[in-house]
Amino acid sequence: MKRNTLLGLTGLALAALLLIGCRGDGQTGAVVSDDPMEIARARGLSPADVVAAVKTYQPTGTYDEYIMFASGGHSGQVLVIGLPSMRLLKVIGVFTPEPWQGWGFSKETQEVLAQGNYDGKELTWGDVHHPALSETNGDYDGQFLFVNEKANARVAVIDLRDFETKQIVKNPLSLSDHGGAFVTPNTEWVIEGGQYAAPFDGYAPLDQYKEKYRGLVTFWKFDRERGRILPEQSFALELPPYWQDICDAGKQVSEGWVFCNSFNTEMATGGVEKGNPPFEAGASQRDMDYLHVINLRKAVELVEAGRTRTIKGFKVLPLETAAAEGVLYFVPEPKSPHGVDVSPDGNYLVVSGKLDPHATVYNFQKIQDAIANERFSGRDDYGVPIIDFDAVVEAQIELGLGPLHTQFDPNGYAYTSLFLESAVVRWTLGGPWTEKHGREPWTVVDKVSIHYNIGHLAVAEGDNVNPDGRYLVAMNKWSVDRFANVGPLLPQNFQLVDIGNPNGPMQLLYDMPIPLGEPHYAQIIKADKLQPWEVYPEVGWDPTTQSRHPDATQPGQERIERRGNTVEIWMTATRSHFTPEHVEVRKGDRVIWHITNIERARDATHGFALPGYNFNLSIEPGETATIEFVADRDGVFAFYCTEFCSALHLEMAGYFLVRP
Repeated sequence: MKRNTLLGLTGLALAALLLIGCRGDGQTGAVVSDDPMEIARARGLSPADVVAAVKTYQPTGTYDEYIMFASGGHSGQVLVIGLPSMRLLKVIGVFTPEPWQGWGFSKETQEVLAQGNYDGKELTWGDVHHPALSETNGDYDGQFLFVNEKANARVAVIDLRDFETKQIVKNPLSLSDHGGAFVTPNTEWVIEGGQYAAPFDGYAPLDQYKEKYRGLVTFWKFDRERGRILPEQSFALELPPYWQDICDAGKQVSEGWVFCNSFNTEMATGGVEKGNPPFEAGASQRDMDYLHVINLRKAVELVEAGRTRTIKGFKVLPLETAAAEGVLYFVPEPKSPHGVDVSPDGNYLVVSGKLDPHATVYNFQKIQDAIANERFSGRDDYGVPIIDFDAVVEAQIELGLGPLHTQFDPNGYAYTSLFLESAVVRWTLGGPWTEKHGREPWTVVDKVSIHYNIGHLAVAEGDNVNPDGRYLVAMNKWSVDRFANVGPLLPQNFQLVDIGNPNGPMQLLYDMPIPLGEPHYAQIIKADKLQPWEVYPEVGWDPTTQSRHPDATQPGQERIERRGNTVEIWMTATRSHFTPEHVEVRKGDRVIWHITNIERARDATHGFALPGYNFNLSIEPGETATIEFVADRDGVFAFYCTEFCSALHLEMAGYFLVRP
């Protein structure tokens, strides 16, 4: 086959790429040539541009090798993105209504959303932060996804058989969380770290901060068979009123332990309007904050032994018990950290302080030895043992400005985001990992600039026991000049980086605008680990319970029944009609309307819109959905299918008639 020596690509591969249009400056007009070299020159593409495009191009009808689940930030949703193409495949409705999917419009999904209400108050937005895939033996298993919502301290369970949310739990003790969701290696527990300290039981003035305010980390018990969190078997660990941050679960040698960052160990309370130091100054006075080292197995033993107290109906393991019984230890960490990340073997804990250019690496075995030998430098004001810093530190590596989060590859390299420097840095692990990379341990070996102000980053399977490497996604807070100007509010920017060559430089491949909220964390799983359904298992399926719906309707069973002032409809939907097509009620009637999509063909989804009553449903093949409302306005309302399902799609309609 002819080889293009200038670009180092086969002529056929380059032509296939360029004829569909590579990225370029876009200022040279239409390209009509079928010569790949001429197209590249006309579009102003460099050899590196062409290589990047070839690496990300996914031919039509072919599937991405990896799937990334990313937080949707302020949208309250989760994004599903294919790698390496960076194609947005789905937006999963989670904490806020999502009209296209009918999420929050059917009775079934409204009930799931209502599980996350705050004291009965409906919450209409969410701040999604950290998705966590379920694991078996520390490896992603592709069965469930968990995600936290920071603004209202909620955690959701998503079933990856149909990529839909099944449960939302509201933390009764907290209104903010940031350090979750993360899972233990066999998904027995879903970890929800806290954030801003507050009284557990209501109001207390800020001058009683030290006495009345508390932090916490919550351990939600997960029942894999039922696919549900069990609040009655869950508990919270009371913590000092430091501001806890991101957590991570131990794995392999550190399984059974959990690690959480903290900041504001100064216990600053702000109040610039009163002449006090602002929070950013008051919470940054000390050189060190505290890494929380938690013995989860011991905590569970104490909870099962009844050593808890109950607050707002929820079990809490008291701080004094945790400090006295070997559940909780502190290790000094550089101030204002923003993440603790556990290496694939579980022995190294990487902490980066935003105000310190170094990554500090702790050795778990040294932590165990220090605890066993009581190598403590003292206790904090709440009696928690403080492990001697020098006794447990393995290394400190100068990485650059503003290090935040770290992920790993299978070759003994770590990758850390540099917020202030707008870069990703690759560096070597030490210990047994040295045999894999053969380089000087604990050393920076490469950097790649990103655009701009990176927060989290995700490596393919980069935070489990068997990382893949290959690709890294930088989740950048600012895009500035990367995309066409769309006004003062700009999208965030996901950038795909090729890290597949451990002996060569990292290569920036692709920019993906994210225009619906500030994304935070993400996890990337091999696509072949996911086994989603193409259609629901049988006609009349209830996705919220993953079982047959009690009001499933088969063809020939369609009907309308009146019971006093209640009218109940059992309807079917198929290409290209609803049965029945006429529904007539009286104003003031309570209406219960069940609709079953009786299709069995893949992608044969039907919508159901009822204008004037604010309903839109997405009813996938086999699904039954219900709406329930009071017919409080009279008139004639045409309902119709909102998915273009056939050549007679526009005829798939009917009339809802409400008599005065």
